[in-house]
Amino acid sequence: MPDIFTKRKRSEIMSKIRSKGSKIELKLKKALEDEGVEFEYQPKMFGRPDFLVKPNVAIFCDSSFWHGRNWKELSAKLPSDYWYDHIKENMERDKIVTTRLRAENYVVLRFWDDDIEKNIERCVRKIVKCMKQD
Repeated sequence: MPDIFTKRKRSEIMSKIRSKGSKIELKLKKALEDEGVEFEYQPKMFGRPDFLVKPNVAIFCDSSFWHGRNWKELSAKLPSDYWYDHIKENMERDKIVTTRLRAENYVVLRFWDDDIEKNIERCVRKIVKCMKQD
């Protein structure tokens, strides 16, 4: 099924979706600051992680919808091929980014929006644990 919106309308809708400064990012940012973790927010590097904890922990805050959590269930509910293709591409890009960053000796942590919303302390503990392993 094709997209129900025109290209122009879809572009307008998509332009309103934040790629930076989302609710989950800001929640994790505050939690890291409260914990005293030093980080770079939105570093300009391959894969565009949401956070970089020096020297080598790249952190991504992934939305369940946009990054295909529970893909089997989600893909069956999508209203059009447009969304199926779009989310599938995001998932494939996530794999490429994770693989390359790990090859460059980064520790890559990906947190789902639900994890950040419901158990932020656990996310921060995992980040701190990774920092101490260096």
